[in-house]
Amino acid sequence: MNLFVANWKMNMTQAQARAYARELSQLLEKGSPAGELVIAPPYTALAAARDPAAKKRWSLAAQDVSSETEGAFTGEISARMLADAGCQYVLVGHSERRHLFGEEETVLGRKLARAREAGLTPIYCVGETEQERAAGLTAATLSRQVEALSRDPENSPLVVAYEPVWAIGTGIAAEPSDAASARVQLAELLSHRRGLRILYGGSVAPENASRLLETAGVDGLLIGAASLKASTFAAIAGIRTGRRRTGSRKR
Repeated sequence: MNLFVANWKMNMTQAQARAYARELSQLLEKGSPAGELVIAPPYTALAAARDPAAKKRWSLAAQDVSSETEGAFTGEISARMLADAGCQYVLVGHSERRHLFGEEETVLGRKLARAREAGLTPIYCVGETEQERAAGLTAATLSRQVEALSRDPENSPLVVAYEPVWAIGTGIAAEPSDAASARVQLAELLSHRRGLRILYGGSVAPENASRLLETAGVDGLLIGAASLKASTFAAIAGIRTGRRRTGSRKR
């Protein structure tokens, strides 16, 4: 089943999140999505972003998690807190965490472990910068980033999101062939994993979503700016018409 993840980043007050949830709920009354829906709001809007109809038609994800279990870590949020707040998923290693906050594989590996301890499914993000792409280092970068998963339980469900840094927030999505190439490499690197889903993220929009799903063969999409409007997120997930999008799972 395809997976559509709305990453709101540092946007949405509680009132805005409630309004979004109501609108998305109304759209879901008109049609079924083309897969599983997940919303990743800011911590303060987690409760407000829940399905108001209490039908659990979408899951919640946190945008980050502490690498520590508990203790004197001012400002941090633990995996157990996130699970208690209703999260089923958590983003780990988003490019903005890597490049703005300097997070590397060692700390990301600890975050993955904390997520598993709390029963959360990680959405582990990988992707190359423009400089790495120009230098022909995309494959090497993905291989290095995947090393953080070396101790992650191989029989546990895992979502990996390929999000090339040069495509995030630029309006320039990767070509389906680029996304397909990354998907193939990731599938090979993680061929021992069961329950693996590989997503694409980076300037996803209603205009390119179907092509990315069908041509790149990914298992879903990680959506940033385009997910900030419920109607746009719904269009990408195929909710308005209930049309089932297809995307082959080539391994």
